[in-house]
Amino acid sequence: MIRCAVVGASGYTGAELVELLATHPGVDLVSVHADASAGRRWEELFPARRHVWQGELLPFDADRLDGLDAVLLALPSGAAAEAAAALVGRVASVIDLSGDLRLGDPDVYRTWYGRPHAAPRLLGEAAYGLPELFGDDLPGARLVACAGCYATVIQLAAAPWLATCDGPTASVHVTAASGTSGAGRKGDVDLSFSEVFGDLRPYRVGRHQHVPEIVAGLTRVAGSAVRVTFVPILAPVERGIVAAVTMPTDAVPAGGDLLDIYRDFYDGAGHVRVCDPEDRLPSVRDVVGTNFCDLAPVADVDGGAVVVTGVIDNLLKGAAGQAVQVLERVFGLATEGRRTNRVNSTAA
Repeated sequence: MIRCAVVGASGYTGAELVELLATHPGVDLVSVHADASAGRRWEELFPARRHVWQGELLPFDADRLDGLDAVLLALPSGAAAEAAAALVGRVASVIDLSGDLRLGDPDVYRTWYGRPHAAPRLLGEAAYGLPELFGDDLPGARLVACAGCYATVIQLAAAPWLATCDGPTASVHVTAASGTSGAGRKGDVDLSFSEVFGDLRPYRVGRHQHVPEIVAGLTRVAGSAVRVTFVPILAPVERGIVAAVTMPTDAVPAGGDLLDIYRDFYDGAGHVRVCDPEDRLPSVRDVVGTNFCDLAPVADVDGGAVVVTGVIDNLLKGAAGQAVQVLERVFGLATEGRRTNRVNSTAA
């Protein structure tokens, strides 16, 4: 059994992690932590989930976690780096769900996150946690930076096509909408029901913090430079992301050929479902509550582009569910075809 703990267990992502880990047959969840809610019972914060876990929320204390197999960090950027720095070398693996460890350069981090990095010595040390693309880096990793939610669906949507393309620079244009839970569990007037309901609101255009990790990941897949334009939109739903990923090309393949490219690329990947766009285009409702990423590749001959629509649950495949995939890969628990969902993380 993998002995682990969750730090940041009082947030939306943290609650998903607690449920997934508490019901995982290969995991022993020994403690949950949240400084702001320390002393309260976890099941009091999440009464609908009291059947999966009951226990006190403890303050973060690296000494208390010493010797565990894994600690999963569901903390805001800044706090996550500080916690990771305190834990590396004391536990077998630190799995961070924030953006603190995804970038390799402190100056790049400052540019995109707007503040100095809290633990610059860790930058460049973490494996990148997007199992379908970079899973071979994960076995035995002592430090993992899980992919961001937008970054997950965008990279999964673009990777199969970019992997087949030749050329010095590829362009990827993305418009994506996310539910409000992507901003975390916090008081913010702009995220209140009255402000969000009935509205669609673009935000952080040209400066979203997931852009550099998307560029780095897709450049790695393509083997050459990739340029990304990203327009994120806040949608009036609780959870879920839908992305339209457009890749201009002078050689648009036939629809059937494009579908084969995507199905071959993700053959055996149990968390990615490739849909035939002639049958359906995926919607957020198809994946909420699951760890699936549904993709539909379209050959837009008239527009001169490959267009891929993708959907995920931002709290599961975009965060907690993916972190469980990472945990399984790090410790050799994963088998292709397993699917993570909020009921049983290894249900067949």
